[in-house]
Amino acid sequence: MIGDKTPVGEVRPSQLLWTYGPGSLIDLPNLSVVTLGIDRWEVNRCQPIEEARLLAAVRRVLGPQVQSLRMPPFQKSDSVDPFSAEAFIGVPVRPFPRWLRCVKCGLLSEYDIGLFECKEHRFRPEQTRFVHKDCKGSKGDQPARDADAVPARFLLACRNGHLDDFPWHYFVHNGQSDCKGTLRFYESGASLQTENLWVKCDQCSASRNMAQAFGKVGQDNLPRCRGRHPHLDHYDAVCTELPRAVLLGATNSWFPITLSALAIPLTRDPIAQLVQDGWDYFADLESEAEVAVTVRTLKKTGALAGIDKHSPKAIWDVVQSIKNGTAVTGVTEADIKAPEWAVLNDPNPPTDWPHFLSKTVAAPVGFEQKVAGVLLLERLREVNALLGFTRVEAPEETADQNERPPRAALCASAPDWVPATEVHGEGIFIKFDEQVISNWESRQAVQPRNDKLVEGHRGWRNSRKLDPNEGYPGIRYAMLHTLSHLLIRELALECGYNAASIRERIYADTEGDQKQAGILIYTAAADSDGTLGGLVDLGKPENLGRLLRQALSRAGICSSDPLCSEHNPADDRSLHAAACHACSFVSETSCERGNRYIDRALLVPTLEVSDAAFFD
Repeated sequence: MIGDKTPVGEVRPSQLLWTYGPGSLIDLPNLSVVTLGIDRWEVNRCQPIEEARLLAAVRRVLGPQVQSLRMPPFQKSDSVDPFSAEAFIGVPVRPFPRWLRCVKCGLLSEYDIGLFECKEHRFRPEQTRFVHKDCKGSKGDQPARDADAVPARFLLACRNGHLDDFPWHYFVHNGQSDCKGTLRFYESGASLQTENLWVKCDQCSASRNMAQAFGKVGQDNLPRCRGRHPHLDHYDAVCTELPRAVLLGATNSWFPITLSALAIPLTRDPIAQLVQDGWDYFADLESEAEVAVTVRTLKKTGALAGIDKHSPKAIWDVVQSIKNGTAVTGVTEADIKAPEWAVLNDPNPPTDWPHFLSKTVAAPVGFEQKVAGVLLLERLREVNALLGFTRVEAPEETADQNERPPRAALCASAPDWVPATEVHGEGIFIKFDEQVISNWESRQAVQPRNDKLVEGHRGWRNSRKLDPNEGYPGIRYAMLHTLSHLLIRELALECGYNAASIRERIYADTEGDQKQAGILIYTAAADSDGTLGGLVDLGKPENLGRLLRQALSRAGICSSDPLCSEHNPADDRSLHAAACHACSFVSETSCERGNRYIDRALLVPTLEVSDAAFFD
């Protein structure tokens, strides 16, 4: 909603994490608005989410002042009185860009100088729009009447996370000018290519083609970046980056930086598990009486479901044991995947209903030598937290916090909470035999494939001014990642879920105390998909074996061969070898690395390589 008085549309709560978070632009049917920083949100309407491991990881990045993870505010009913208090529950937004264009006369001006008026539509918020009052048409000879005004679809952005209005006066006058004439935006051809789009000044008749705002020519025609953060009402003092023109709705105007964690049980004691999940509620308590008061409050708010089923004395005993150090909390700032691997690798994993329920099954027939075990996750919960965002360039998973692009902030000061979402689903975890993996890694034929991926990795990072010696996940990761993609493509044909709702987590760390070699394929979508049972059923030995054989068989020959199998990452500075959309790539929402570090030659013989395959 604009300010606190005009609802303008609806988006799903999960979209406020992945698509329309703070600092992003929401392109509504008649408006374009920017989501304001979380310091403008009504935090008391944002329900907290308990996930201690993820909160610890968020604090490691944003600082110890972060107190909680919270869901974005949303209306709990579809039929809401538009004049009731609930109708105003939402996320604050503001019109952006400020410049609007009249669709009749082409007038180009800021919305807040009085030439345009906002027409509110309380019953149909998506029809709220701006109009040009008393417009007389393009030639000024038509009767005065209101005409729709739409956002000017050009903006400025830079790699430091800044976003600004397009400098229309500066651009059309080829620099700073004293001319204060009104501007007109018009089209000179049948198509909407930038060569056919023009801006003209009514007073001095200066005009310019929009094609001159893009590419190398645009760098000479645009002013320096002003360091603007429209979602914070803040300007940075200095910005040395060159701004570039972007279109409204361009996908590179906002990239979220997120962290995710599976809600795994850290203990077999249900009381201890609950206390650990909600430790922030119990950390400062000093007596059993205070525990009783806290439990009553949590029961009313529903913030820690199930805690009221246990006595205050039992809860106080657990709190004391954690404070005295006699109980292991399991909440550390270590790698976020390490505790997940420890639970998934447990011969008898603990249960945390309804968030985590698993069942061990045998390895599929024919794969017993390579697959050490299969775990069917009948229930799992994934929690995602938003840390910040970037513009122009996507955040790189392999880059540390000091490398570009820099992370833009969610609010003006250090945040004490961050937006988060939780989704429920099911999954299949496949663990591979460590000795077999190690023997395969040491094979002489595998090294050339590793060298090619390393060369592509170095070239890719050099082109982005990143340290070329950092961030390479290893040949083990590439092999497991490729197999995960092949299985996702195969599972999507039979499991009943759409392909974009199936996701992966790769466990391939070889630096820790325990080497990892496993893949988790799971569903975790915010819509009706998630726990239908179709994916777990395909993890049974008779089904999983068939799917593995089908996936490996399809990977042997690609419809793009021989080009696909002969692809060298070093030639084009890419991060994949024998892989393409026809054989190995999956949806961006499914892959944890953006379809990088994939090579099917590591799994099966291809036209180019026949002796580096992990499978016979």
